Amino acid sequence: MRKSSCLAVLLPLMLLVTGCASKPDNAQTQQHNNYRDSRDPLETINRPLWDFNYDILDTYLLRPATVGYMTVVPKPARKGLVNVASNLSEPASFVNGALQAKPDRAAISAGRFLVNSTLGLFGLFDVATRIGLVEQDEDFSQTLAVWGVGDGPFLMLPALGPTTVRGTAGGLVDNLYFPLGLLNTPLTLTRAAINALDSREQLMSMEKMLDESLDPYAFVKESYYQHQLFKIYDGNPPKQEEPEVDESIFDDLLDDL
Repeated sequence: MRKSSCLAVLLPLMLLVTGCASKPDNAQTQQHNNYRDSRDPLETINRPLWDFNYDILDTYLLRPATVGYMTVVPKPARKGLVNVASNLSEPASFVNGALQAKPDRAAISAGRFLVNSTLGLFGLFDVATRIGLVEQDEDFSQTLAVWGVGDGPFLMLPALGPTTVRGTAGGLVDNLYFPLGLLNTPLTLTRAAINALDSREQLMSMEKMLDESLDPYAFVKESYYQHQLFKIYDGNPPKQEEPEVDESIFDDLLDDL
């Protein structure tokens, strides 16, 4: 996975899923408990893992560590570390762009790695973006989706957050590409820690809305699926058909007024 947590990509669905800035009442909670998501057959296992991730790991470990990280390390330095971590994934993005028959996007990823690894001092500075080579972010999970492989069951992994069987497999393959496959364990853990701290920092401004959502677990799950769809279609997912509305209903309502 490019990020160790997907919580930082929740913003697109924030206003759609939050529950009017109030905690759900008992009737609302019961209604959600009765709903069964076919994408999530392991929900009875995933929900406790979500509670463990957010109520324990995040509360007592990740959030305090992120606050300390933001306090001690200046923002330009934090940005530089994230740039280095992201630059290491550019070769994987190049390979996946090629596997998805997207030569233009693959070429941009190759160009970004070359420019940022040299002029950007091993990726410390994102020179490529400044000259118009914008990050493409192609991964093997997207490649599998383009090849017709389904998501598989939704998974909430301890410490890593939301994913699917396909997403987990894709992340494992991406970590085999050069240069990620050559990194030793301390460097791999350092990269993962930088990505986790950066993701958690981005979530700081959205904590209140997440906590006040009608169902935080369902909120995170829907946000994950929407973000994956956004990535698979390169920012242009197909529009979902809107249900037809019987206009006579509105006429009846007006007559009752």
